[in-house]
Amino acid sequence: MAQKESRYYAIQDVPIPDSVELEVGGIAFNDRDQLGVATRRGEIWLIDQPYGKSPQYTRFASGLHEPLFLSFNKGSFYTTQRAELTKMTDTDGDGKADLFNVIYAWPLAGNYHEYSYGPLFLPNGDMLVTLNLGWEGKGKSLSKWHGWMLKITEDGKMTPFAAGMRSPAGIGLDANGEVFFAENQGDWIGSGRITHLNEGDFAGHPASLRWAGEPESPIDDLTLDDFPDSIGRMYDFAKEHPRVKLPTIWFPHTLMGISTSAILAIKDERFGPFKGQLLVGDQGHSKVMRAFLEKVDGEYQGACFPFREGFSSGILRTAWGSDHSLFVGMTSRGWPATGKAPFGLQRLVWTGKTPFEIKAMRALHEGFELEFTQPVNRQQAADPKAYQMTSFTYLYHRRYGSPIVDQLTCEVTEAKVSADGKRVTLTVNGLREGYIHELKLKGITAQNGTELLHPLGYYTLNHIPGGAGDHQHHVAMMQQQAAQGEAGEGCGTDPTKSVSTQPADWANGPDVTITIGTKPGLKYDLEAFEIEEGSRVKVVFQNSDDMLHNLVITTPGSADKVGKAAMDLGIDGSKLGYIPDLDDVLYHTCLMQPETSQAIYFTAPKVGDYPYVCTFPGHYYVMRGLMKVVGSSKAAK
Repeated sequence: MAQKESRYYAIQDVPIPDSVELEVGGIAFNDRDQLGVATRRGEIWLIDQPYGKSPQYTRFASGLHEPLFLSFNKGSFYTTQRAELTKMTDTDGDGKADLFNVIYAWPLAGNYHEYSYGPLFLPNGDMLVTLNLGWEGKGKSLSKWHGWMLKITEDGKMTPFAAGMRSPAGIGLDANGEVFFAENQGDWIGSGRITHLNEGDFAGHPASLRWAGEPESPIDDLTLDDFPDSIGRMYDFAKEHPRVKLPTIWFPHTLMGISTSAILAIKDERFGPFKGQLLVGDQGHSKVMRAFLEKVDGEYQGACFPFREGFSSGILRTAWGSDHSLFVGMTSRGWPATGKAPFGLQRLVWTGKTPFEIKAMRALHEGFELEFTQPVNRQQAADPKAYQMTSFTYLYHRRYGSPIVDQLTCEVTEAKVSADGKRVTLTVNGLREGYIHELKLKGITAQNGTELLHPLGYYTLNHIPGGAGDHQHHVAMMQQQAAQGEAGEGCGTDPTKSVSTQPADWANGPDVTITIGTKPGLKYDLEAFEIEEGSRVKVVFQNSDDMLHNLVITTPGSADKVGKAAMDLGIDGSKLGYIPDLDDVLYHTCLMQPETSQAIYFTAPKVGDYPYVCTFPGHYYVMRGLMKVVGSSKAAK
């Protein structure tokens, strides 16, 4: 796909000197069109002539504590360190900061997960900062205001703005200056998403409510007691608690990305046909996604689409250059990504060619209106069978992430093409408020025969214009045909490959017990182990990490094949535990929650080297080990 996308949007490297470890935490241009880059190693670099082949690097500042954002305003750079909002100024014009002002500081508990992001400047000059929750087997607000978005003025006055955040790595403004933040999957967060926030909103994670009783808090109608461990659907909970802000757009986990990051509005037509929409980065999948927004019943909702993959590392930050190219800052240490480089800086440049895409997807009372970038083949686009739609949602609970649940197929009964061929109105039975609606197009080309670059989109339907109406009847009929219920983490299709109780004929127990845990950076803590052919083996996998993992033992040389097949499972992946139905999968655990463990039992296969790998999408690139089977010592005797 990256090769097809490159025809329309080209990725160009910004050269980095060998002496610079540019693990990007933030990027921003100053008023001299120099690119400032904050690194996770505590440095700020100024890059002169970043558009050319020989950019010049100057270290502007150093000694900072993991800055993960950067802004420029009125002659100074601003960044968040772990515990403060810092203003940095070059007062003597030598290209190096010599004045550091603490605008505002907050407490830390010392937990590794207490990251800080910002500031994002608002049109009036105020700044927004977001603070991560800590992690101790679940998200916790271990120090004051963590899990919150804070509004801070230039003179250091702080006002809590919104709560309910877990890991709000991305914050940005849309084309109208409205505030959005990006959230990552975790406990209480079924999947990645972006959410529009107003002052006083609650975005979903209850741990931040530890501070709701403080005098400055704008939230006085929610407490931790309002949140049992499992609630059901966030949409239903929000109906009873108006303070709860529903996600504006869900980015279905592994189907679109796995770790949403930068948010940036497209404000100029010189970047292609998507002016007014948002670009959203993904760190784990090294890609940029696109989001179309609209207001229905006074609230933002909309659709997300693939846009451009193939970046060299994990995308964390983006910024517009003066030439309307998109600068993309990347890092992957500790957060592995599909892009193999440990860090990177690249530009995305529109080639001037317009791709054939779904430009917009708008909700209607009876379905959706699709707008395309080019006129469609009328005969193809008028066939309802060319459109497949499935609705689904996620569980709202304390467990880490959520499988896809309550999945139903919606029937597209009619497709009407507009006179100019650029719009198609779909009539759809069974739309559901509070659900994500996946749309897949098949066999539709432009009038000139060009294929759709990305025949896929996901619309988050919080409100059906004009109300649900007859859709409720269709949904009731659909639900009679589908077994509904709360699903757990999946475990493949063949239970003989995941035997979790000791076989009855193992009277003396296993011959060998192997215990494998995790360590930071998507790694198993045991990279290899050796067993004898034909031995009775017990493998205990202990997921001590803060995210979902499994352990899959494969045939020799097939780890990449199995990992890729897991990524391709699509909407069914979560209910299968991302275990593909392949003969190359020999033995496996289920998909494991953080701080849980599982034992599996099997008889060692013939002599050979058998890779084991985590097949949660994207993890297989780096999270793997080797089971080495050797000849039996008993046989030798």
